[in-house]
Amino acid sequence: MNGLAMDLTLWQWLLGAAAALLVGVSKTGIPGVGILVVTLLAQAFGGWNSVGVMLPMLILGDVFAVAWYKRHAQWDKLVRLLPWVLMGIGGGAVALRFFGQNEETKALLGPVIGGLVLLMLALHLLGDRLGEHLTPRSRGGTISTGVAAGFATTVSNAAGPIMTIYLAAQQLPKQQFMGTIAWYFFLINLTKVPIYTAQGLFTGQSLLINLYTAPAIILGVFAGRWLLPRISERAFNATILVLAAAGALHLIVM
Repeated sequence: MNGLAMDLTLWQWLLGAAAALLVGVSKTGIPGVGILVVTLLAQAFGGWNSVGVMLPMLILGDVFAVAWYKRHAQWDKLVRLLPWVLMGIGGGAVALRFFGQNEETKALLGPVIGGLVLLMLALHLLGDRLGEHLTPRSRGGTISTGVAAGFATTVSNAAGPIMTIYLAAQQLPKQQFMGTIAWYFFLINLTKVPIYTAQGLFTGQSLLINLYTAPAIILGVFAGRWLLPRISERAFNATILVLAAAGALHLIVM
């Protein structure tokens, strides 16, 4: 990232602030809207730089989400998933090391991740016809979800739609959904800090941008917390699935 953060254009600051606001809302109110953050930050700061800018944003939102929803977490859903997520993170760290700054290679990742999300969504919606062994609730589904989520979150901070489909398949009430996904991303995002540090993704400029956009994240988390109780269970479930599908399509065409 060339120059000081204060030398950014007004347009870059607006995109960064919008991304920060969406991070907050996605963490405490409507999971799924956060997928737009990837594109907003990439447009504002470039693909490689945006990865380092985004992670501290996510962690700040995670802190609020865990503080508010921690008692609702369903740990059994996470315990069986996390070993496979760590495997995916390992693969993602290798890919980031060798291919992270190659824009042509990175351009292939979005369509792959988006296609996987659409496949998971189809399996979830057709679960009654296809049988349990093909759904995200099955052992095979858990393994593939964990590896894919770990890889996607490491290379592009884009595991949100994958985890949305996985947890939607568990048929959790919205409070339990939010508590479970809050702890998942908090733990995983902290795990990524040393990986990103080793890659030099955090700079003085990127951390300064994080500092200046923090108020927008805080505004977003309070907006999300206000919104969640006002959404019915049915509307919440439908919204997260629609946003997951939209996020998948966004990854394919972005």
